[in-house]
Amino acid sequence: MDLFSKCLQYWPIVDTAEKAGYYPYFIPLNSEPDRRVTIDGRELIMLGSNNYLGLTTHPKLKEAAVDSIRRYGTGCTGSRFLNGTLDLHVRLEHELAEFYGKESCLVFSTGYQTNLGIMSALVRKHDIAITDKLDHASIMDGCKMSYGAVKRFLHNDPHSFERVVERQPEDSGKLVVVDGVFSMEGDVSPLDKLVPVAKKHHCRFLVDDAHAVGVLGPDGRGTAAHFGVEKDVDMIMGTFSKSFASIGGYVVGEKKVITFIRHNARSMIFSAAIPPPAAATALAALDIIRNEPDRRERLWRTARKMIDGLKSMGYEIGNTETPIIPLHIGEDMKTLNFWRALYDGGIFANPVLPPAVPPNRSLIRTSYMATHTEEDTDRALELFEKVGKEFGLLE
Repeated sequence: MDLFSKCLQYWPIVDTAEKAGYYPYFIPLNSEPDRRVTIDGRELIMLGSNNYLGLTTHPKLKEAAVDSIRRYGTGCTGSRFLNGTLDLHVRLEHELAEFYGKESCLVFSTGYQTNLGIMSALVRKHDIAITDKLDHASIMDGCKMSYGAVKRFLHNDPHSFERVVERQPEDSGKLVVVDGVFSMEGDVSPLDKLVPVAKKHHCRFLVDDAHAVGVLGPDGRGTAAHFGVEKDVDMIMGTFSKSFASIGGYVVGEKKVITFIRHNARSMIFSAAIPPPAAATALAALDIIRNEPDRRERLWRTARKMIDGLKSMGYEIGNTETPIIPLHIGEDMKTLNFWRALYDGGIFANPVLPPAVPPNRSLIRTSYMATHTEEDTDRALELFEKVGKEFGLLE
């Protein structure tokens, strides 16, 4: 069999979707990724971004990025392990550790690589990773690289979690890994119920807070802070590609543990360091997260307005508690056509199909920013009502 036969079989799916006008991926923006974007000369309200605090266009971040290029150049051209570490990276790690009240921090090139590095370094043969069934792909891929066993519990189900934990051998090393905020559904992991069980059974605990930092908890410190369990969570992972308006990832925790990961995480050792403007942007964003709580408050006002508005219309939005609000549509083709109607009406949102969601549970993922205006949200609600009625989702 030809190695490329699978590619030839896949091609008609994409080709047909593109020609029919309902291919929703890799759409190029012609403007800054802000609350409104330009695509093919047409302005759309951006409801498909992870730019929760709306910092991608903030003058302070732009200035920090430009200044860093003047001082450090455009890139590091090497791994953190060898020639790629700048004093800028060290400062960023120090400030993040201080922000979370942890001893140490390690910055990676991407959030995906962060989870790969943590899991593959810590979970070895005879160890066990205990994960939520809806954990992010980077966690599951890290488990595959780890050579350890993987045990999964039902999504956000403390009883299922406890049953899984109780069945594991006492003499094995165990790492519990959960998303703080789940990126498709917008629901929050019940850390107040999971962490005590993990501690009772001598499990270590890692929270992937990619979608929570800057959004949840006191000072935007994320899910563990939101539930008041920071001291009992061993490691917190985050990314710079959401609220930080940059690129990269990090993990904070005990110094001896972070040092071990630093010297054993293949995804860090064999990848080039994030470039100076990315690190400088993340530092500037961290300063805003710490010192401008009103930005987070604006985000939550918008989120609550949209949750209330969509619920009152009759949309099924699941158990979201965050600025990520899914609209459950169901059938795949109906979801793609719904997406297209929104797009034509002036809204950029994200259609999510299997395998990212279970069969017949396709949805439209919407997400909101601190910079969205009343005009933006009023227009969005008006269009959601119009399209929802056209597709028979609303009465």
